[in-house]
Amino acid sequence: METSIITIKQLVSEAQCYATIRQLRWADGVTCPHCDSGDTIRRGFDSPQRLCQRYQCKACNKRFDDLTETVLSGHHQPLSAWVLCLYFMGLNLSNQQIAQELDLNKDDLQYMTEHLRLGLDKKKSG
Repeated sequence: METSIITIKQLVSEAQCYATIRQLRWADGVTCPHCDSGDTIRRGFDSPQRLCQRYQCKACNKRFDDLTETVLSGHHQPLSAWVLCLYFMGLNLSNQQIAQELDLNKDDLQYMTEHLRLGLDKKKSG
């Protein structure tokens, strides 16, 4: 009987990552990142990221999504890869170990860890 290896990447769903981001970010209700108004409407989902909710602010009329103005916005890697990368960074794994776990090339992983560290530093100082 052949045993198959299950990786943590296979256990983390993209849908659950977006649900968690929404829960953490919008705990007190969705607010516009541009003007802080809570008067918003849902505008479907993003086309490349099918699980990313889009919104429109009724006050300033600007559109935004679950990741707008966060360290996780505007990247080609799936949200689950970013969340797992951050998790592994918290476990103090090396970039090489993280790249192997997430099946990413070292250059992509280097960019991700640098970007996340900068975002965390900005959050701490701001």
